[in-house]
Amino acid sequence: MKSTITSIFLLMSLSAFAQLQPVKSGIFKWDDHEVISNEDRVSRPILEGVSPHFEYLEIHATTQAVGAKPSTAHANEDIEEIIIVKEGLMKVTIEGKSSILGANGVVSLMPQQMHSLQNAGESPLTYFIIRYRAKKKMDVERGVTSGGSLMINQDSTVFKPTSVGGVRSYFDRSTAMCERLEMHVTTLDRKVPSHEPHAHIESEIILMISGETAQLIDGKEYTAKAGDFYFMESQSMHGIRNITEQPTTYFAFKWK
Repeated sequence: MKSTITSIFLLMSLSAFAQLQPVKSGIFKWDDHEVISNEDRVSRPILEGVSPHFEYLEIHATTQAVGAKPSTAHANEDIEEIIIVKEGLMKVTIEGKSSILGANGVVSLMPQQMHSLQNAGESPLTYFIIRYRAKKKMDVERGVTSGGSLMINQDSTVFKPTSVGGVRSYFDRSTAMCERLEMHVTTLDRKVPSHEPHAHIESEIILMISGETAQLIDGKEYTAKAGDFYFMESQSMHGIRNITEQPTTYFAFKWK
């Protein structure tokens, strides 16, 4: 009987994933997200679907009120996560080890690790969670060899000036779910493009931190401000530029 119930559950889960649609290149604006309140938390679903390298991809944002209870400690059996602090202070605990991350702090979380998140500040804490499962077989050992789960504060990264602004590199490595996962923050200090339009095998997300940008994706232009996401499918032709004379800053992360 137990085996039958398990089989039914697995079939239902597979069916649910089979119904997910590909995430299309374009923009996901902060102001357009549904706001769902639940006691001391507010959540904002952003996207859910599949991509060329992921059989499951989901992004949402959560705001924890001051004094909110920590999220229940849990481990994801076969899901990897990236967590990005938008504003506030976050206490992150992974397998009993804790760190405090401020705005633009990042967590690269391996599957099968107990973790919890808590508002550690005196103002609301808002963060993004990107959850994904690869189409290729999960390789936990590869993730461990590449450094395991990471907790990175922005002030631990090095700002490297460029001719148009600067870059902070967070990581460029393989993980349990990705052959390559690379993440950095770019600053454009004036009304300039970051680079010429280009394409690559990796899918890519750009998350705006400040300022305003325009992104050309496969011939269509989108604009974004803080909290907005651009999503570029694998092999999409794309190029981003600052559209004001004020500095703009954004996360860029890509994977395969």
